[in-house]
Amino acid sequence: MREANIAVGLDIGTSKVCIAVAEKDEFGKLNVLAEGFCYSDGIRRAAVVNINKTVAAIKAAAAEVERESSIVIHGVNVALSGAHVHCIQSSSEISINQSGIVNESDVHRFLEKARANIQNLDINHEIIHVIPQEFIVDDQDKLLDPIGMAGMTMRGSVYIVVGLKTKIRNIRQCIERAGMKIIGLTFKPVALGMAVIKEREMRGGVAVVDIGGGTTEVTLYLGAAIHYSEVITVGANDITLDIAHALQIDEEVAERLKKQHGCADGRISSEAEEIVIEASEGYPRKTVQRSFLNLVIEARMMEILELVRDALMLSGYYEAINAGAILTGGGSLLQGAVELAQQVLALDVRKGYAEGVSGGVNRRGAVNSPMDATALGLVTYVYRNNLSVNQSFATAAAVPGISASKPAAPQKSEDVSVGQEKSVAWKKVVDGLQEWWEKL
Repeated sequence: MREANIAVGLDIGTSKVCIAVAEKDEFGKLNVLAEGFCYSDGIRRAAVVNINKTVAAIKAAAAEVERESSIVIHGVNVALSGAHVHCIQSSSEISINQSGIVNESDVHRFLEKARANIQNLDINHEIIHVIPQEFIVDDQDKLLDPIGMAGMTMRGSVYIVVGLKTKIRNIRQCIERAGMKIIGLTFKPVALGMAVIKEREMRGGVAVVDIGGGTTEVTLYLGAAIHYSEVITVGANDITLDIAHALQIDEEVAERLKKQHGCADGRISSEAEEIVIEASEGYPRKTVQRSFLNLVIEARMMEILELVRDALMLSGYYEAINAGAILTGGGSLLQGAVELAQQVLALDVRKGYAEGVSGGVNRRGAVNSPMDATALGLVTYVYRNNLSVNQSFATAAAVPGISASKPAAPQKSEDVSVGQEKSVAWKKVVDGLQEWWEKL
Protein backbone atom coordinates (compact mmCIF):
# COMPACT_ATOMS: atom_id res chain seq x y z
CA MET A 1 0.00 0.00 0.00
CA ARG A 2 1.57 3.28 -1.16
CA GLU A 3 0.21 6.34 0.66
CA ALA A 4 0.75 8.50 -2.43
CA ASN A 5 -1.66 6.23 -4.33
CA ILE A 6 -4.52 6.51 -1.81
CA ALA A 7 -7.63 8.59 -2.59
CA VAL A 8 -10.60 9.41 -0.36
CA GLY A 9 -14.19 10.19 -1.35
CA LEU A 10 -16.70 11.77 1.04
CA ASP A 11 -20.44 11.68 0.34
CA ILE A 12 -22.47 13.76 2.81
CA GLY A 13 -26.06 12.65 2.21
CA THR A 14 -29.37 13.55 3.82
CA SER A 15 -29.50 10.42 5.94
CA LYS A 16 -25.90 9.20 6.07
CA VAL A 17 -22.25 10.07 5.64
CA CYS A 18 -20.15 7.65 3.59
CA ILE A 19 -16.36 7.67 3.20
CA ALA A 20 -14.52 5.43 0.73
CA VAL A 21 -10.75 4.95 0.83
CA ALA A 22 -9.19 3.19 -2.15
CA GLU A 23 -6.07 2.78 -4.22
CA LYS A 24 -5.64 2.04 -7.90
CA ASP A 25 -4.03 -1.31 -8.72
CA GLU A 26 -1.76 -2.15 -11.66
CA PHE A 27 -4.82 -3.18 -13.74
CA GLY A 28 -6.53 0.18 -13.27
CA LYS A 29 -9.19 -1.15 -10.89
CA LEU A 30 -10.13 0.43 -7.58
CA ASN A 31 -9.06 -1.61 -4.58
CA VAL A 32 -11.21 -0.49 -1.67
CA LEU A 33 -9.10 -0.36 1.48
CA ALA A 34 -11.85 0.74 3.86
CA GLU A 35 -15.27 2.33 4.10
CA GLY A 36 -16.77 4.42 6.86
CA PHE A 37 -20.49 4.89 7.36
CA CYS A 38 -22.56 6.89 9.85
CA TYR A 39 -26.22 7.84 9.94
CA SER A 40 -26.78 11.57 10.30
CA ASP A 41 -29.64 14.01 10.79
CA GLY A 42 -27.56 17.16 10.32
CA ILE A 43 -28.49 17.40 6.62
CA ARG A 44 -31.89 18.13 5.11
CA ARG A 45 -32.59 17.95 1.37
CA ALA A 46 -28.81 17.81 0.69
CA ALA A 47 -28.13 21.03 2.67
CA VAL A 48 -26.44 21.37 6.08
CA VAL A 49 -28.95 22.34 8.78
CA ASN A 50 -26.88 21.41 11.86
CA ILE A 51 -23.12 21.93 11.77
CA ASN A 52 -22.31 20.02 14.96
CA LYS A 53 -24.31 16.92 14.03
CA THR A 54 -22.78 16.86 10.55
CA VAL A 55 -19.25 17.23 11.96
CA ALA A 56 -19.92 14.39 14.42
CA ALA A 57 -21.13 12.11 11.61
CA ILE A 58 -18.06 12.86 9.46
CA LYS A 59 -15.77 12.14 12.42
CA ALA A 60 -17.59 8.87 13.18
CA ALA A 61 -17.28 7.69 9.57
CA ALA A 62 -13.57 8.60 9.53
CA ALA A 63 -13.05 6.77 12.84
CA GLU A 64 -14.59 3.63 11.34
CA VAL A 65 -12.13 3.86 8.44
CA GLU A 66 -9.24 4.05 10.90
CA ARG A 67 -10.53 1.07 12.88
CA GLU A 68 -10.87 -1.00 9.69
CA SER A 69 -7.58 -0.12 8.10
CA SER A 70 -5.36 1.99 10.40
CA ILE A 71 -5.56 4.74 7.75
CA VAL A 72 -5.80 8.33 9.01
CA ILE A 73 -7.66 10.66 6.63
CA HIS A 74 -6.26 14.16 6.02
CA GLY A 75 -8.04 15.26 2.85
CA VAL A 76 -11.15 14.36 0.84
CA ASN A 77 -12.84 14.79 -2.50
CA VAL A 78 -16.37 15.74 -1.43
CA ALA A 79 -19.60 15.50 -3.41
CA LEU A 80 -21.71 18.61 -3.89
CA SER A 81 -25.41 18.42 -4.70
CA GLY A 82 -28.80 19.81 -3.75
CA ALA A 83 -31.40 22.24 -5.03
CA HIS A 84 -28.95 25.16 -4.68
CA VAL A 85 -26.72 23.64 -7.40
CA HIS A 86 -27.80 24.38 -10.95
CA CYS A 87 -26.31 24.14 -14.41
CA ILE A 88 -25.93 26.64 -17.23
CA GLN A 89 -25.37 25.94 -20.91
CA SER A 90 -22.63 28.04 -22.48
CA SER A 91 -20.65 28.09 -25.72
CA SER A 92 -17.29 29.30 -26.91
CA GLU A 93 -15.23 29.82 -30.07
CA ILE A 94 -11.50 30.45 -30.39
CA SER A 95 -8.77 30.52 -33.03
CA ILE A 96 -6.36 27.59 -32.82
CA ASN A 97 -2.68 28.39 -32.15
CA GLN A 98 -0.24 29.17 -34.99
CA SER A 99 0.81 25.53 -35.41
CA GLY A 100 -2.73 24.67 -36.51
CA ILE A 101 -2.78 21.68 -34.11
CA VAL A 102 -5.04 21.83 -31.05
CA ASN A 103 -3.09 21.63 -27.79
CA GLU A 104 -3.93 21.79 -24.08
CA SER A 105 -3.49 25.55 -24.03
CA ASP A 106 -6.18 25.89 -26.72
CA VAL A 107 -8.61 23.77 -24.71
CA HIS A 108 -7.88 25.84 -21.60
CA ARG A 109 -8.57 29.09 -23.49
CA PHE A 110 -11.77 27.59 -24.91
CA LEU A 111 -13.06 26.67 -21.43
CA GLU A 112 -12.08 30.02 -19.91
CA LYS A 113 -13.92 31.89 -22.66
CA ALA A 114 -17.01 29.71 -22.10
CA ARG A 115 -16.82 30.56 -18.39
CA ALA A 116 -16.54 34.27 -19.19
CA ASN A 117 -19.55 34.07 -21.53
CA ILE A 118 -21.97 33.28 -18.69
CA GLN A 119 -24.54 36.02 -18.36
CA ASN A 120 -25.99 37.29 -15.06
CA LEU A 121 -24.07 35.06 -12.62
CA ASP A 122 -24.66 36.84 -9.31
CA ILE A 123 -22.05 37.23 -6.56
CA ASN A 124 -23.85 34.70 -4.35
CA HIS A 125 -22.89 31.78 -6.61
CA GLU A 126 -19.57 30.23 -7.54
CA ILE A 127 -18.54 28.05 -10.46
CA ILE A 128 -17.77 24.44 -9.52
CA HIS A 129 -17.18 22.79 -12.91
CA VAL A 130 -16.87 23.73 -16.56
CA ILE A 131 -17.72 20.47 -18.36
CA PRO A 132 -17.13 20.19 -22.13
CA GLN A 133 -20.04 18.64 -24.02
CA GLU A 134 -18.78 18.85 -27.59
CA PHE A 135 -15.83 20.28 -29.50
CA ILE A 136 -16.01 21.25 -33.18
CA VAL A 137 -12.74 21.79 -35.02
CA ASP A 138 -13.52 23.51 -38.32
CA ASP A 139 -16.21 21.20 -39.74
CA GLN A 140 -15.34 18.11 -37.64
CA ASP A 141 -18.04 17.88 -34.97
CA LYS A 142 -18.92 15.66 -31.99
CA LEU A 143 -15.35 15.58 -30.68
CA LEU A 144 -14.82 14.78 -27.00
CA ASP A 145 -11.03 15.22 -27.03
CA PRO A 146 -9.82 17.66 -29.69
CA ILE A 147 -6.12 17.64 -28.73
CA GLY A 148 -3.99 16.77 -31.76
CA MET A 149 -6.66 17.72 -34.31
CA ALA A 150 -5.66 20.06 -37.14
CA GLY A 151 -7.75 23.12 -37.89
CA MET A 152 -8.16 26.90 -37.81
CA THR A 153 -10.98 27.42 -35.31
CA MET A 154 -12.47 25.48 -32.43
CA ARG A 155 -15.95 25.98 -31.08
CA GLY A 156 -18.42 23.99 -29.01
CA SER A 157 -20.69 23.82 -25.98
CA VAL A 158 -20.04 23.39 -22.29
CA TYR A 159 -22.07 22.62 -19.16
CA ILE A 160 -21.24 24.96 -16.27
CA VAL A 161 -22.14 23.88 -12.73
CA VAL A 162 -22.67 26.63 -10.15
CA GLY A 163 -23.57 26.48 -6.46
CA LEU A 164 -24.63 28.86 -3.71
CA LYS A 165 -21.57 30.15 -1.84
CA THR A 166 -23.17 29.98 1.62
CA LYS A 167 -24.20 26.33 1.18
CA ILE A 168 -20.72 25.42 -0.03
CA ARG A 169 -19.16 27.31 2.88
CA ASN A 170 -21.22 25.26 5.35
CA ILE A 171 -19.88 22.05 3.79
CA ARG A 172 -16.33 23.39 4.03
CA GLN A 173 -16.83 24.30 7.68
CA CYS A 174 -18.06 20.83 8.56
CA ILE A 175 -15.12 19.09 6.89
CA GLU A 176 -12.51 21.44 8.34
CA ARG A 177 -13.96 21.14 11.85
CA ALA A 178 -13.78 17.37 11.44
CA GLY A 179 -10.01 17.78 11.00
CA MET A 180 -9.78 17.34 7.22
CA LYS A 181 -9.13 19.53 4.20
CA ILE A 182 -11.05 19.67 0.93
CA ILE A 183 -8.76 18.61 -1.91
CA GLY A 184 -11.58 18.36 -4.44
CA LEU A 185 -15.19 19.57 -4.69
CA THR A 186 -17.11 17.50 -7.26
CA PHE A 187 -20.64 17.78 -8.62
CA LYS A 188 -22.31 14.60 -7.39
CA PRO A 189 -23.80 13.49 -10.76
CA VAL A 190 -20.31 13.71 -12.31
CA ALA A 191 -18.88 11.34 -9.68
CA LEU A 192 -21.89 9.06 -9.79
CA GLY A 193 -21.70 8.79 -13.58
CA MET A 194 -18.04 7.77 -13.39
CA ALA A 195 -18.97 5.05 -10.91
CA VAL A 196 -22.04 3.34 -12.36
CA ILE A 197 -22.14 3.93 -16.13
CA LYS A 198 -20.61 1.38 -18.49
CA GLU A 199 -18.77 2.70 -21.53
CA ARG A 200 -21.33 1.41 -24.03
CA GLU A 201 -24.14 3.06 -22.02
CA MET A 202 -22.27 6.36 -21.98
CA ARG A 203 -22.06 6.35 -25.78
CA GLY A 204 -25.67 5.26 -26.28
CA GLY A 205 -27.38 7.81 -24.04
CA VAL A 206 -28.35 6.94 -20.45
CA ALA A 207 -30.23 8.45 -17.52
CA VAL A 208 -28.94 8.08 -13.95
CA VAL A 209 -31.60 8.32 -11.24
CA ASP A 210 -30.18 8.66 -7.72
CA ILE A 211 -32.92 8.21 -5.10
CA GLY A 212 -31.37 9.54 -1.92
CA GLY A 213 -32.85 10.23 1.47
CA GLY A 214 -34.03 13.79 0.90
CA THR A 215 -33.68 14.33 -2.84
CA THR A 216 -33.80 12.46 -6.13
CA GLU A 217 -31.25 13.55 -8.73
CA VAL A 218 -31.73 12.95 -12.45
CA THR A 219 -28.80 13.20 -14.86
CA LEU A 220 -28.71 12.59 -18.60
CA TYR A 221 -25.52 11.49 -20.35
CA LEU A 222 -25.31 11.68 -24.14
CA GLY A 223 -22.15 11.00 -26.11
CA ALA A 224 -20.17 10.56 -22.88
CA ALA A 225 -21.04 14.04 -21.56
CA ILE A 226 -23.67 15.46 -19.21
CA HIS A 227 -26.43 17.23 -21.12
CA TYR A 228 -29.07 17.64 -18.41
CA SER A 229 -29.46 17.39 -14.64
CA GLU A 230 -32.29 18.08 -12.23
CA VAL A 231 -32.81 17.85 -8.46
CA ILE A 232 -36.23 16.69 -7.25
CA THR A 233 -36.84 17.54 -3.58
CA VAL A 234 -38.54 14.24 -2.77
CA GLY A 235 -36.67 11.13 -1.66
CA ALA A 236 -36.73 7.85 0.21
CA ASN A 237 -37.18 9.55 3.59
CA ASP A 238 -40.58 10.76 2.40
CA ILE A 239 -41.61 7.11 2.01
CA THR A 240 -40.63 6.52 5.64
CA LEU A 241 -42.66 9.54 6.79
CA ASP A 242 -45.70 8.29 4.83
CA ILE A 243 -45.47 4.89 6.55
CA ALA A 244 -45.11 6.51 9.99
CA HIS A 245 -48.17 8.68 9.35
CA ALA A 246 -50.32 5.91 7.84
CA LEU A 247 -49.57 3.38 10.61
CA GLN A 248 -49.17 5.90 13.45
CA ILE A 249 -45.72 4.65 14.43
CA ASP A 250 -42.41 6.43 14.98
CA GLU A 251 -40.00 7.03 12.11
CA GLU A 252 -37.40 4.53 13.31
CA VAL A 253 -39.92 1.68 13.27
CA ALA A 254 -41.27 2.90 9.91
CA GLU A 255 -37.78 2.85 8.40
CA ARG A 256 -37.22 -0.69 9.63
CA LEU A 257 -40.56 -1.83 8.19
CA LYS A 258 -39.71 -0.24 4.84
CA LYS A 259 -36.37 -2.01 4.62
CA GLN A 260 -37.43 -5.41 5.93
CA HIS A 261 -40.92 -5.82 4.46
CA GLY A 262 -41.48 -3.02 1.95
CA CYS A 263 -42.01 -3.40 -1.78
CA ALA A 264 -42.34 -0.58 -4.30
CA ASP A 265 -44.32 -2.63 -6.82
CA GLY A 266 -47.54 -4.20 -5.53
CA ARG A 267 -47.61 -6.61 -8.47
CA ILE A 268 -44.76 -8.69 -7.01
CA SER A 269 -45.58 -8.61 -3.28
CA SER A 270 -47.53 -11.07 -1.13
CA GLU A 271 -51.09 -9.85 -0.57
CA ALA A 272 -52.05 -12.10 2.35
CA GLU A 273 -49.01 -11.67 4.61
CA GLU A 274 -49.58 -10.04 7.98
CA ILE A 275 -46.72 -8.14 9.63
CA VAL A 276 -46.40 -7.80 13.40
CA ILE A 277 -45.05 -4.45 14.60
CA GLU A 278 -43.33 -5.05 17.93
CA ALA A 279 -44.32 -2.91 20.90
CA SER A 280 -41.98 -0.17 22.08
CA GLU A 281 -41.91 1.96 25.22
CA GLY A 282 -45.09 0.50 26.64
CA TYR A 283 -47.22 0.76 23.51
CA PRO A 284 -49.24 -2.30 22.41
CA ARG A 285 -48.20 -4.47 19.48
CA LYS A 286 -49.75 -3.76 16.10
CA THR A 287 -50.37 -5.78 12.99
CA VAL A 288 -50.60 -4.57 9.42
CA GLN A 289 -51.29 -6.25 6.12
CA ARG A 290 -48.21 -6.20 3.92
CA SER A 291 -50.45 -5.22 1.02
CA PHE A 292 -51.39 -1.99 2.85
CA LEU A 293 -47.75 -1.22 3.69
CA ASN A 294 -46.79 -1.68 0.06
CA LEU A 295 -49.70 0.46 -1.11
CA VAL A 296 -48.29 3.36 0.93
CA ILE A 297 -44.77 2.77 -0.41
CA GLU A 298 -45.88 2.37 -4.02
CA ALA A 299 -47.89 5.61 -3.98
CA ARG A 300 -44.89 7.71 -2.98
CA MET A 301 -42.42 5.84 -5.19
CA MET A 302 -44.81 6.27 -8.11
CA GLU A 303 -44.84 10.03 -7.46
CA ILE A 304 -41.03 10.16 -7.40
CA LEU A 305 -40.70 8.23 -10.64
CA GLU A 306 -43.39 10.29 -12.37
CA LEU A 307 -41.44 13.44 -11.45
CA VAL A 308 -38.32 11.79 -12.88
CA ARG A 309 -40.20 10.97 -16.10
CA ASP A 310 -41.45 14.56 -16.36
CA ALA A 311 -37.89 15.89 -15.91
CA LEU A 312 -36.60 13.60 -18.67
CA MET A 313 -39.39 14.70 -20.98
CA LEU A 314 -38.74 18.40 -20.29
CA SER A 315 -35.04 17.94 -21.01
CA GLY A 316 -35.81 17.44 -24.68
CA TYR A 317 -33.51 14.41 -24.80
CA TYR A 318 -35.91 11.62 -23.81
CA GLU A 319 -35.97 10.09 -27.29
CA ALA A 320 -32.14 9.93 -27.26
CA ILE A 321 -31.99 7.67 -24.18
CA ASN A 322 -31.09 4.43 -25.98
CA ALA A 323 -29.25 2.71 -23.12
CA GLY A 324 -32.07 3.04 -20.58
CA ALA A 325 -31.87 4.23 -16.99
CA ILE A 326 -29.70 3.34 -14.01
CA LEU A 327 -31.35 3.39 -10.58
CA THR A 328 -29.02 4.01 -7.65
CA GLY A 329 -28.98 5.45 -4.14
CA GLY A 330 -30.60 3.99 -1.03
CA GLY A 331 -34.09 4.16 -2.54
CA SER A 332 -33.06 1.76 -5.31
CA LEU A 333 -32.60 -1.01 -2.72
CA LEU A 334 -36.36 -1.27 -2.16
CA GLN A 335 -37.78 -4.49 -3.53
CA GLY A 336 -39.66 -3.78 -6.76
CA ALA A 337 -38.04 -0.37 -7.36
CA VAL A 338 -36.47 -1.41 -10.66
CA GLU A 339 -39.67 -3.06 -11.90
CA LEU A 340 -41.79 -0.01 -11.06
CA ALA A 341 -39.26 2.31 -12.69
CA GLN A 342 -39.41 0.30 -15.92
CA GLN A 343 -43.17 0.66 -15.96
CA VAL A 344 -43.29 4.41 -15.20
CA LEU A 345 -40.29 5.56 -17.24
CA ALA A 346 -40.97 3.22 -20.18
CA LEU A 347 -37.22 2.50 -20.33
CA ASP A 348 -34.96 -0.44 -19.64
CA VAL A 349 -33.81 -0.03 -16.03
CA ARG A 350 -31.04 -1.65 -14.01
CA LYS A 351 -29.65 -1.11 -10.51
CA GLY A 352 -26.41 0.85 -10.39
CA TYR A 353 -23.27 -0.44 -8.69
CA ALA A 354 -19.78 1.03 -8.96
CA GLU A 355 -17.88 -0.52 -11.86
CA GLY A 356 -14.31 -1.85 -11.66
CA VAL A 357 -14.19 -2.16 -7.87
CA SER A 358 -12.58 -4.82 -5.71
CA GLY A 359 -11.88 -5.09 -2.01
CA GLY A 360 -12.90 -6.64 1.28
CA VAL A 361 -16.24 -6.81 3.06
CA ASN A 362 -17.26 -3.97 5.35
CA ARG A 363 -19.41 -4.17 8.47
CA ARG A 364 -22.59 -3.82 6.39
CA GLY A 365 -21.74 -7.01 4.51
CA ALA A 366 -20.66 -5.64 1.13
CA VAL A 367 -17.97 -3.45 -0.32
CA ASN A 368 -20.08 -2.25 -3.22
CA SER A 369 -23.66 -1.09 -2.80
CA PRO A 370 -25.76 1.55 -4.60
CA MET A 371 -25.50 3.54 -1.36
CA ASP A 372 -21.70 3.64 -1.73
CA ALA A 373 -21.59 4.44 -5.45
CA THR A 374 -21.08 8.20 -5.06
CA ALA A 375 -18.17 7.85 -2.62
CA LEU A 376 -16.48 5.35 -4.95
CA GLY A 377 -17.13 7.62 -7.94
CA LEU A 378 -15.43 10.46 -6.07
CA VAL A 379 -12.33 8.29 -5.74
CA THR A 380 -12.44 7.52 -9.46
CA TYR A 381 -12.67 11.26 -10.17
CA VAL A 382 -9.47 11.81 -8.17
CA TYR A 383 -7.48 9.44 -10.39
CA ARG A 384 -8.94 10.62 -13.70
CA ASN A 385 -8.24 14.26 -12.90
CA ASN A 386 -4.90 13.81 -11.10
CA LEU A 387 -6.12 15.45 -7.88
CA SER A 388 -3.68 13.34 -5.86
CA VAL A 389 -0.61 14.96 -7.47
CA ASN A 390 1.31 16.75 -4.69
CA GLN A 391 -1.63 16.15 -2.34
CA SER A 392 -1.92 13.72 0.58
CA PHE A 393 -5.35 12.24 1.20
CA ALA A 394 -4.34 9.84 3.99
CA THR A 395 -1.47 8.22 5.85
CA ALA A 396 -1.02 4.94 7.66
CA ALA A 397 -1.51 5.26 11.41
CA ALA A 398 1.18 4.16 13.85
CA VAL A 399 0.89 0.53 14.93
CA PRO A 400 -0.64 0.35 18.44
CA GLY A 401 1.93 -0.27 21.13
CA ILE A 402 4.79 1.36 19.23
CA SER A 403 5.15 5.07 19.82
CA ALA A 404 6.66 7.44 17.33
CA SER A 405 10.32 8.24 17.90
CA LYS A 406 11.12 11.48 19.69
CA PRO A 407 14.30 13.54 19.70
CA ALA A 408 16.67 12.00 22.26
CA ALA A 409 17.94 13.97 25.23
CA PRO A 410 21.65 14.83 25.25
CA GLN A 411 23.59 11.71 26.28
CA LYS A 412 26.54 11.43 28.59
CA SER A 413 29.75 10.08 27.02
CA GLU A 414 29.52 6.74 28.83
CA ASP A 415 26.00 6.15 27.46
CA VAL A 416 26.88 6.61 23.77
CA SER A 417 27.43 2.93 22.98
CA VAL A 418 24.19 1.94 24.71
CA GLY A 419 22.32 4.63 22.75
CA GLN A 420 23.78 3.35 19.48
CA GLU A 421 22.64 -0.19 20.27
CA LYS A 422 19.11 1.09 20.95
CA SER A 423 19.19 3.09 17.71
CA VAL A 424 20.12 -0.01 15.71
CA ALA A 425 17.40 -2.06 17.39
CA TRP A 426 14.83 0.67 16.71
CA LYS A 427 15.88 0.83 13.04
CA LYS A 428 15.21 -2.90 12.72
CA VAL A 429 11.70 -2.39 14.15
CA VAL A 430 10.97 0.45 11.73
CA ASP A 431 12.32 -1.52 8.74
CA GLY A 432 10.19 -4.50 9.74
CA LEU A 433 7.05 -2.33 9.94
CA GLN A 434 7.75 -0.81 6.51
CA GLU A 435 8.14 -4.28 5.00
CA TRP A 436 4.90 -5.40 6.65
CA TRP A 437 2.96 -2.40 5.24
CA GLU A 438 4.33 -2.98 1.74
CA LYS A 439 3.21 -6.62 1.85
CA LEU A 440 -0.21 -5.49 3.13
